[in-house]
Amino acid sequence: MAAKSKLSLSAKIFIAMILGAIAGLILNYSGNPEWTRVWLTDGLFEVFGQIFISLLRMLVVPLVFISLVCGASSLSDPKMLGRVGGKTISLYLITTAIAVVLALGAAIIFEPGIGAHPIAIVQTEIAEAMPFTQVLINMVPTNPVAAMAEGQMLPIIFFAVLLGISITLSGAVGVRVSNWFNDMNAIIMKLVTLVMRFAPYGVFALIAILAATSNSEDFMAVGKYVVLVFAVLAVQGLLVYPAILTMLGRLSPWVFITKIRPAMLFAFSTASSNATIPVTLETVEKKVGVSNKIASFTIPLGATINMDGTAIMQGVATGFIAQFYGIDLSVTQYLMVVIMVILASIGTAGVPSVGLVVLAGVLDQVGLPAEGIALILGVDRLLDMTRTMVNVTGDSMVTTLVAKSEGELDLDVFNDPNAGMAFEEETSPG
Repeated sequence: MAAKSKLSLSAKIFIAMILGAIAGLILNYSGNPEWTRVWLTDGLFEVFGQIFISLLRMLVVPLVFISLVCGASSLSDPKMLGRVGGKTISLYLITTAIAVVLALGAAIIFEPGIGAHPIAIVQTEIAEAMPFTQVLINMVPTNPVAAMAEGQMLPIIFFAVLLGISITLSGAVGVRVSNWFNDMNAIIMKLVTLVMRFAPYGVFALIAILAATSNSEDFMAVGKYVVLVFAVLAVQGLLVYPAILTMLGRLSPWVFITKIRPAMLFAFSTASSNATIPVTLETVEKKVGVSNKIASFTIPLGATINMDGTAIMQGVATGFIAQFYGIDLSVTQYLMVVIMVILASIGTAGVPSVGLVVLAGVLDQVGLPAEGIALILGVDRLLDMTRTMVNVTGDSMVTTLVAKSEGELDLDVFNDPNAGMAFEEETSPG
């Protein structure tokens, strides 16, 4: 029992992922007979996995709204918010630009679509991507309550920041309201710790379902595309982010990657940046040492506009589909892809497979058939999980850099290998 208590939450999640993969593969290779599909894959595992996802999504809107109000209202100088926002958005757009350029470069050099033998093309209805101008208009909510009910992140962020600034400028009344929001924030964080107790079981169920239902033929059909996307994601996560963190922040990338493992594992298992927000916030605050006033702004914003992993998928997929159909794209069209992916990342919801929606718009703009998306549908779930992990890593990296530049990063916490262990022990199941 003593040995069990020494395992951190991230370690238990990792073990749950391994055990879930083993259980799923056993079911897969046994043919997944009807009784296992009914009672396990579509039964017990589905229930546990979906309850876990629902619990995380339940936290997103109240956590983002309350933490953002607390962060904005804690700024004695509202001008600081403009400075922090400028730095954050600039870094997010720069990393997204790097990601899509890397992806297109890899697709041009390695030509994943040449000689591909894809799965049968099926007609797939993909929702139309929203124009960027409409994204800007919709950012200002006509009904903040409706925006919260529908989980629209940009309007929620906009309203919460304005409310926080108003609280700051309201004197004694604002102080009382700010204290109430801070108390509510503490309660929401306690709710997060309660939900995290369920995490290893939920992760086990989600990974087991994936392993039990994946078709090896799907992966073989577009194997070169899959390997190339994984490779570019690895370059972005393990080379680009550490290089930026070292050059701009003078911080150890190894320490950083080690600290954010819980958020990375959650992102992989849920394939949703939004669902991972509660874990990412707790991780960067308690383990990395970022102050709440910075993290409460940059993390929800990053889950909304920072889609580096998604940009990589779209870049490689564009090259793959163009090569498969034998269509040569001009330099101008490639530049259009870069610009479109960067702009489309703003306002893209951080939910599973949303990148396919944006990809449909990118393909249409450069004259490629949207039906080509069917070529990669069979393997997108696994890629979605991996690119979400890169998205969350990018959110955390930018948050750490902005906090360091504003003097809001506790270096003692950052360099302490045991920082945040109390949170992990509190949230550990059993």
